[in-house]
Amino acid sequence: MDSSVTLLGGVKMPVLGLGTAGASGRAGVAAVLEALNSGYRLIDTASKYGNEREVGLAVRESRVPREDVFITTKVAGSEQGYASTLKACEGSLRRLGLDHIDLYLIHWPGSRKRLETWRAMEKLLEIGKARAIGVSNFMNHHVEELRAASPVLPVVNQIELSPFLQQRDVVAYCRGHRIEVEAYSPLTRGRRLDDPTVGRIATQHQRTPAQILLRWSLQHGFVAIPKSVRSRRIRENADVFDFTLGQEDMEALDKLDQGLHFDWDPTNVP
Repeated sequence: MDSSVTLLGGVKMPVLGLGTAGASGRAGVAAVLEALNSGYRLIDTASKYGNEREVGLAVRESRVPREDVFITTKVAGSEQGYASTLKACEGSLRRLGLDHIDLYLIHWPGSRKRLETWRAMEKLLEIGKARAIGVSNFMNHHVEELRAASPVLPVVNQIELSPFLQQRDVVAYCRGHRIEVEAYSPLTRGRRLDDPTVGRIATQHQRTPAQILLRWSLQHGFVAIPKSVRSRRIRENADVFDFTLGQEDMEALDKLDQGLHFDWDPTNVP
């Protein structure tokens, strides 16, 4: 659980974290507390999720030192623009109860204000409000737009990834530019946990299908952020560092790619 990757700029980011979309109220606080008590050190939230207060409260209640917790949040599409992004970050910091964010992301590329927003992200990096900045749901042409306008590259691209949606062109592009790939919905929102291939491999390793999907992500070098509010699932998802999938297992899972999006599909966003 203490495994990490080093982002461009030198910031270390844990390779496994808790996604918190849909985790609100006391259940959200309890989920983040369970994760922190189970060894998670990466917590992913967003202004759009409406649960930044819960995340901040759980971090404080956990008594895990702030410097040991990696907090990601995101500026929503409705908040994009230069001044509005600076204001949105201040709002996120206030709700989280923090003086800085470890990773601040543009949540969605579907705004004509992307370049203004990225300028604001650079400013937040410069003044220390964010330790690292990146994007989410950006396809190659969206990142190319940023590259053409700025010398500062995103250090992370958070995209939907699983054996059933591998987005190999985006992964290859990111790796070619040293952009870390972060997988959200790595468990397919539970919709492919009954897949026969996943089940067969799980049985062979005496593991759950969810653990097999997470090992696939980790062995491909992705940062993974499975989400759950159930204590047992949170602990189960963390228990993936004491076994390895063999080459045949990985090849079988790689063959499952069907281009299946269970969340947003930004492919055709101009």
